[in-house]
Amino acid sequence: MPPRRLTKLFFHHFRPLCTSTTTSSRSPIDPALLLRLCTILYQQQDAPDPRFHSHLQKLHLSPSHELFLQVCNRFPYSWKPVHRFHHFLLHSYSFSHSPVTANKLLDVLAKARNIRLLWSFLHDILAARLFTPRTLHLAARSLAEAREIKKCAELFHLIHSYNYHSLYNVDTLNQVIETLCARRMVDVAKAVVAKLAPFIAPDVATYRLLVVGFCKAGDLVESSKLWNKMLEAGLEPDVESYEEIVVTLFKNNRFEDAMRMFNSMRDRRFSDLGLPSYRVVIAWMCKEGRILHAHMLFGEMVKRGVGVEDSATLGALVYGLLVRRRVREGYRVFEGVREPDISLYHGLIKGLLRLRKAAEATEVFREMIKRGVEPIMHTYIMLLQGHLGKRGRKGRDPLVNFESIFVGGLVNVGRTLEATKFVERMMWGGVEVPRFDYNKFLHWFSNEEGVAMFEEVGKRLRDVGLVDLGDIFLRYGERMATRDRRRKAMNGLIEA
Repeated sequence: MPPRRLTKLFFHHFRPLCTSTTTSSRSPIDPALLLRLCTILYQQQDAPDPRFHSHLQKLHLSPSHELFLQVCNRFPYSWKPVHRFHHFLLHSYSFSHSPVTANKLLDVLAKARNIRLLWSFLHDILAARLFTPRTLHLAARSLAEAREIKKCAELFHLIHSYNYHSLYNVDTLNQVIETLCARRMVDVAKAVVAKLAPFIAPDVATYRLLVVGFCKAGDLVESSKLWNKMLEAGLEPDVESYEEIVVTLFKNNRFEDAMRMFNSMRDRRFSDLGLPSYRVVIAWMCKEGRILHAHMLFGEMVKRGVGVEDSATLGALVYGLLVRRRVREGYRVFEGVREPDISLYHGLIKGLLRLRKAAEATEVFREMIKRGVEPIMHTYIMLLQGHLGKRGRKGRDPLVNFESIFVGGLVNVGRTLEATKFVERMMWGGVEVPRFDYNKFLHWFSNEEGVAMFEEVGKRLRDVGLVDLGDIFLRYGERMATRDRRRKAMNGLIEA
């Protein structure tokens, strides 16, 4: 297929890209000149060609790749100024693109959703032999976002017609499918695979990406259809596909189906079964309270020598034992690890909070800091929920309680809408309130003003007898309230 001549599009036309070299040294661009240039491009973008060119020629430009990239950065979502400047450079200076500048212009056209111009420019890139895998990903992503499924599939035929045979294979297709699935366009990815199936046969990796994509999107029905289609094609699913299906079945409360799928994976791919597979199933078994089955599976892990001291798995076991009120066994597992990490401590703290032992969980929190394990945001949120409840509890002290600290804090930062229901409950009682978002609250006060607030609140809580809760606030203000404090705490620059 010969290169297509571009007709007039939006009052302008492209000139075929040349491959001769031009000066592309990264010489610094004068900011004042760049500002004048961009001002002209913006103000004169709808002007006739003669007037537009005369304004630009008065600047006495020295065209370079760096200048073109800077202009594209100034107009990331506006195609017309960049397109007209590109057209001017081609005709007035015989400007030649590099793969980087070509991809940059393609990105601007994609963000502006000018699909007609983008498709035409793709022909020029291919004819100039500037097409790269990066170009393919940009084009496929933009076409998919515009729901141009037909063109997205035709893109592969287009690169094949320009003799890019090295890119016309299933590996390239999988890279494109991975890009689309990562941007939550798995339905478009599936349609592209279906249209290209007669020409590029999908392999195990293709089906894996689609199955995982639909599972993460919560569409178990579609992922099951693809799974059956993969088996009908004589392809054996890999471990990652099995794991994602198992997790999705667990999330949909289909425990028996999940275990049946896991047993199938164990029968078919036992040698490939690794730590992630065991960790996922053991964690969900512990959540369901099936400790006996979790112990049996953990014994199989130990026998195979797979992740014997994996803290995430042991943390799940500790949590499961505590939930079943087997506290001594949970502590025995915890103390059996010489150097417990954050996952193991989280399992213990979460289990104690489920048993409504907030004071004991806070002691574990203090011990955790003494042993050099730095808490993260999730640790503080768990402890706050354990002490105050997910919707806030009425405190003993009339002045220092959930309403005065958290509801008053929302009002102070201007979040009156979020505080409305809690104020109504405080005034009239019996009002159903949503779950309080401690994460957002801590984020809103993560600044220097928040440091003083957390310190003051922590001291007031200790004064009224809420020592554990006061320590949590003091620790957060000291170690987590600002980015600089978090960095110092993680690097061990703040003493426990």
